[in-house]
Amino acid sequence: MTRVRIEVDGSPVEGLAGQSIAALLLATGRTSWRRTRTGRPRGVFCGIGTCFDCVVTVNGLRDVRACQRRAADGDLVELQEDDRA
Repeated sequence: MTRVRIEVDGSPVEGLAGQSIAALLLATGRTSWRRTRTGRPRGVFCGIGTCFDCVVTVNGLRDVRACQRRAADGDLVELQEDDRA
């Protein structure tokens, strides 16, 4: 299997080609990567792109659903907070 390497908030993370960003994060032990305005942690909830709980910023593009986006080698992923502009 081909491996991919992405960067999540400045830290390198490796996974397999074809994995979604959410799957890659879950495989590394992360269960949440976003916080609501009230500080509640969020990660994958539905896993099919309906709930938007897993949104992240990928290569500067905000609100990317991590469960729907395949990780590509070199992706720069930033975790989001709901109160960011």
